[in-house]
Amino acid sequence: MVEKMGNLRRTIMCGELRPEHDGQEVVLMGWVQRERNLGSLIFIDLRDTTGISQVVFDNTVSSEIFEKAEKVRSEFVLAVRGKVRIRQSINKEIPTGEVEVLVEELKILDESETPPIYIKDDDNVSESMKLKYRYLDLRKPSMQEKLKLRAKTAKVVRDFLYENNFIETETPMLTKPTPEGARDYLVPSRVNPGEFYALPQSPQLMKQLLMVSGMDRYYQIVKCFRDEDLRANRQPEFTQIDIEMSFVDVEDIISINEKLLYKIFKEIKGIEIKLPIDRMTYAEAMERYGVDKPDLRFGFELKDISDLVKNCGFKVFSGAVENKGSVRGINVKGYGDKFTRKDINSLEEYAKTYGAKGLAWIKITEEGITSPISKFFSEEEFTNILKRMDGEKGDLILFVADKNSVVYDSLGNLRNEVARRLNIIHPNDMKLVWITEFPLFEFDEEENRYVAKHHPFTHPMDEDIELLLTQPERVRAKAYDIVINGDELGGGSIRINNSDLQKKMFSALGFTEEEAWDKFGFLLEAFKYGTPPHGGIAYGFDRLIMLLSNTSNIRDVIAFPKTQSATCLMTNAPTVVSDKQLEEVHVKLNIE
Repeated sequence: MVEKMGNLRRTIMCGELRPEHDGQEVVLMGWVQRERNLGSLIFIDLRDTTGISQVVFDNTVSSEIFEKAEKVRSEFVLAVRGKVRIRQSINKEIPTGEVEVLVEELKILDESETPPIYIKDDDNVSESMKLKYRYLDLRKPSMQEKLKLRAKTAKVVRDFLYENNFIETETPMLTKPTPEGARDYLVPSRVNPGEFYALPQSPQLMKQLLMVSGMDRYYQIVKCFRDEDLRANRQPEFTQIDIEMSFVDVEDIISINEKLLYKIFKEIKGIEIKLPIDRMTYAEAMERYGVDKPDLRFGFELKDISDLVKNCGFKVFSGAVENKGSVRGINVKGYGDKFTRKDINSLEEYAKTYGAKGLAWIKITEEGITSPISKFFSEEEFTNILKRMDGEKGDLILFVADKNSVVYDSLGNLRNEVARRLNIIHPNDMKLVWITEFPLFEFDEEENRYVAKHHPFTHPMDEDIELLLTQPERVRAKAYDIVINGDELGGGSIRINNSDLQKKMFSALGFTEEEAWDKFGFLLEAFKYGTPPHGGIAYGFDRLIMLLSNTSNIRDVIAFPKTQSATCLMTNAPTVVSDKQLEEVHVKLNIE
């Protein structure tokens, strides 16, 4: 029998009861975590978002209430009124474990069927089941704590930015499709037949227009959308902390964001990060770590041996150098004995997923050197390789030979995988680094042209502007990423604020003047009327919460996430729509 609350109103949360409430009358409301019937006594653990309290039903107090309590099952929703008392058997595992409530009034506010998943943190349920019954999964204390941490972090961010004169400003969700890197999610317009809005990949153009408007300092914690193939920790809709400032250069933006990061880690994690945060150029990061988001919690840095092997007898190495590629390696120093031949083969298969054709290796043990490639080198060549790689007893040295992009990608990710398998990374270590001076362009082999590495509004380094149209591959950007433990937490740049330079940038990207005006005319028009120097940064808010909550799955910190195939198992979105709905928005399907 389901009842109304009537005049009962909650007076305290379940997780707030303490010995100082002894003797007080309280009203608790929540879900039944578990029930135990001992014959004359029934014990129920009542749960809400703050925790659990034990409530007791005694058949000598009220047989009517006791009989009602006998019908209660897991996940029933209850309201109870009663007196707090000290427990005879203290439970030190929970904060409320010294007290309990002797119930004098019970209302069953709703009943529950047996849940398809357990409401406990160690449920060992598949992720697909968790996502299908997400509203049940979110009842778990660990999930609620993550969402509370998310809310608290958002407040810390807002408080800091408000105190530093930033104005929170909303930007449109329905906007103009523009080429910004990923595919747009398109929304057909009913009132403008044949025309479409796009959901924003970021508020990039709008926040630049806010700088043109004289807003000076803007921020927004905002949803963004990208229709792209998803990797493990990407979502089609995600949240950014979006920041833009006027009359600034790189140093100004880095300075205030270091203060923001310090405040976040201090208030959320109790960690005081070292300021100023270390910096590394993009070129140095690639040379030493193979990726532009290096994990600095361990070594295994890349070393180039191309000059040592360009004329060697091992054609895999010499051929890579001859074809303008390189040969580089990492030394898994001191851990060689942890890897069997089978383990090395497994690492080779891992490297192949990043384009490597194979993985050459040298293992140095007490018994001597083991290597399938040693026979291809002279004694002098092999000695020089070992010296360059700092090879000693106990080391395992791994090499990739190919074009630079494959070598960097393979070894850069391989060093992370080796560290993961060795379990040498302490989860509480926090290594932050700014990566600066990114290339302005990258070459797209599919389109056979240079494209913007970040976006087409990024300002080139002043000394490189003259190279824009002649040597675009050499142009560096006034761009910067903040990297924590191998994850890019945020990135930004100084923006172009001059119409002539913006037109030159579009020209370098292959846009005709007509195409540029067609796609970005509203921005170019605004730039005619006085644009301050400006720049900003955007943080991946979901990634930040994932880092702060010590989880490796971004779906754990989003209330209702999508799967890796961009579907919602709970609502079955996306789904087909009726012919009438399609007709209203003037859309015809062409699906083969």
